[in-house]
Amino acid sequence: MSSYKEILKHYWGYDDFRGIQQQIIESIGLGRDTLGLMPTGGGKSLTFQVPAMALEGVCIVVTPLIALMKDQVQHLRQRGILAAAVYSGMQRDDILRVLENCILGRTKFLYVSPERLSSELFITKLRHMHVSFITVDEAHCISQWGYDFRPSYLEIANIRTLLPDVPILALTATATPQVVEDICAKLSGDAGKTGLHNDEHGFAVFRMSFERKNLTYLVKNSADKLQELIHTFQHTSGSAIVYVRSRRRAKEIAQELTNAGLSATFYHAGLEHEVKDQRQRDWQEDRTRIIVATNAFGMGIDKPDVRLVMHYDCPDSIEAYFQEAGRAGRDGKPAQAIMLYNNSDNAKLAKRIDDTFPPKDEIRQVYEHLAYFFQIATGDGFGITREFNIDVFCQRFHHFPVRVHSALQILQRAGYIEYDPAPDQQTRVRFMLERQDLYRLENLTDNEDRLIIALLRNYGGLFADFGYIDEALIGQQCGLRAVDLHEVLKSLAHKHIIQYIPRQQVPTIHYLQRREDPEHIQLPTDVYEQRQEQYRLRILAILNYMQDNEHCRSRLLLKYFGETNTHDCGQCDVCQQLTNQSNSQYDTLLCGEKPKANCEQQILQLLSDGHRHHLTELHRLPFSTETIDGALRHLLTEEYIILDDGFISQPTH
Repeated sequence: MSSYKEILKHYWGYDDFRGIQQQIIESIGLGRDTLGLMPTGGGKSLTFQVPAMALEGVCIVVTPLIALMKDQVQHLRQRGILAAAVYSGMQRDDILRVLENCILGRTKFLYVSPERLSSELFITKLRHMHVSFITVDEAHCISQWGYDFRPSYLEIANIRTLLPDVPILALTATATPQVVEDICAKLSGDAGKTGLHNDEHGFAVFRMSFERKNLTYLVKNSADKLQELIHTFQHTSGSAIVYVRSRRRAKEIAQELTNAGLSATFYHAGLEHEVKDQRQRDWQEDRTRIIVATNAFGMGIDKPDVRLVMHYDCPDSIEAYFQEAGRAGRDGKPAQAIMLYNNSDNAKLAKRIDDTFPPKDEIRQVYEHLAYFFQIATGDGFGITREFNIDVFCQRFHHFPVRVHSALQILQRAGYIEYDPAPDQQTRVRFMLERQDLYRLENLTDNEDRLIIALLRNYGGLFADFGYIDEALIGQQCGLRAVDLHEVLKSLAHKHIIQYIPRQQVPTIHYLQRREDPEHIQLPTDVYEQRQEQYRLRILAILNYMQDNEHCRSRLLLKYFGETNTHDCGQCDVCQQLTNQSNSQYDTLLCGEKPKANCEQQILQLLSDGHRHHLTELHRLPFSTETIDGALRHLLTEEYIILDDGFISQPTH
């Protein structure tokens, strides 16, 4: 089955491609290094999954999102496609088994976290694989000018030296022209190897407009953001996301929404895996309408019918905002992205620059205190990895967590440490009974029986020591959802049949060099000053977006990403304001020199039937929104009418 459309229909059930999908697929199919720029929800996955099915060998997919790679592996397996993943936290035997299957041709897709690319085991096995092509998802992470630069992505360029004839497909939904140039430069290999390359650094670059015609962008200047939030949800319907900056605020706002009678919950990286999975599932299946979340929520979330994305706190870049706002309306139906803004946000955004780039002396002090914390002497520490409790560290040495987090990231970019704030440690299990004793067990539930059999079938050595297990694989074999699997594991542990250590995220720090005296710590210009300036410019860009009341919101966003051939959307708050001003002039022509007075008369005439009328009925009147609002305010002030829970009526006395 070589036809791309046949593959698309057979495995995914679609009749045809959309946007630039087919162009990207044909390009990588011809062996070209290819860069695809597609907006969120544009169907990036199919651009590498379809051609990989048509080519011989394994497609290596590099992605930083462990949850996303597990989800995609599961979906591919459900379609009968051989897929596997390798990421931090896996047991060596499991990694070895996966890589050997790739060598033997038993795997079509190998998902890899960028951190695994530099491991000796991976590189050794990679030399023996038949690789069709390499896909780099979230490719902007390789650019030091990108908003989400990750040093581990630089390892991808090293892989090219091992596989010089293997093409690369880079995909991203958020890249400025400068970042596009940097992605191509970082990933470019031997551009002349096939003679098929073009554009930047030998890459065939395909751009899809980032315009979302069904998505209305709004900025609301609100002194009381919470009341604005509640009011908006009370007068709208459909699934929604609210983005905030802190875990504490996520919980507080979700509670306030619940108190107001709305269906809401909260989500952040600090929750237990089972809790996160359950809340995400409740929201995706519409048992919960609103999810209040930090930016830990959303990547890889495939819910097409989100009607509203609201930002309670301002993000620190246009890229982050565009990606988060873009999770609304993926089904193509009308949706809104609303940013709540007031004057206090200016100072908050300015403070983030200092928090993200603390003074160099403060960074050196964090490095020194880190050595005290781990009790590492000067000249020692090379290769040491330690678990890092940032709260205990900050309490002991009187630091602020946000600034410590930033300092550690800068030290990582400078090459002194590796800092992983949220490594995904897999579930670990160990049998407490001997093998023969398992067969004598009685009064086990069917789920417990199936789980024990699945563990015995898939993992050896669990009687001697703890072993990492793949919950998705075991759950699939047992027919259990993640939350149910967790309960069965707890039940077996309670019966002293197994020892069970659930998945957890414990930050780690790995020393890449021997400990230096703090005065010898070097923070180069490209690590500190240049990136600080880039961050400052991104802050200014998001401020300009929120404060600009003269230019279409959609045009501002598209211009940031290098699109110049654009037009006014006609539906954002700026376009609506300009339309209302035009309509006010039209009102004057239509209704004489006193449109507000004429509007007041028609409102009173509407209410003369003695019934209550909802405010939305006023929009049927032949006046602009501005004129109707002015007439309404005057009638309420003079007590000619009363307003109660969205309904207006005339006083009874």
